[in-house]
Amino acid sequence: MRILGIDPGTGICGFGVIEDATALDYGVISTPPHTPLPDRLLDIYTSLHEIIDADQPDVMAIEKLFFKQNITTGISVAEARGVCLLVAKQYNLPIFEYSPNQIKNAICGYGMAHKPQVQEMVRVHLKLETVPKPDDAADALAVAIVHSFVDKNH
Repeated sequence: MRILGIDPGTGICGFGVIEDATALDYGVISTPPHTPLPDRLLDIYTSLHEIIDADQPDVMAIEKLFFKQNITTGISVAEARGVCLLVAKQYNLPIFEYSPNQIKNAICGYGMAHKPQVQEMVRVHLKLETVPKPDDAADALAVAIVHSFVDKNH
């Protein structure tokens, strides 16, 4: 199964495509700062279409939102996440959502793991020589890995 993992964000939206514990593609969709939000969302929409067309995933696994403090940032991330969900529906991709704690627990065995721990475990799981960069791409790969674990158990 080919899994597209998404770490949603407005400025930087991470993506990672895996199949059989192999990273096929990963990176980020970056939108320019100080660009109006509708233009940024259009960039994410267009770029995600290009990624799906190129990588042909079977499913999308996406991180659920978790608000800590800044609700304004959270709202724009939610809007970017909505664009990702829309594109998945346009391609009839099944969508699976995982919370940050579920991702950390599945990847590291500890729901409060720190970012460097998650990134290192992504490297180990995918047998990569180096930790995927930038961080958002590693996070997206982590979401895809979590879904691969869940998929194997069903």
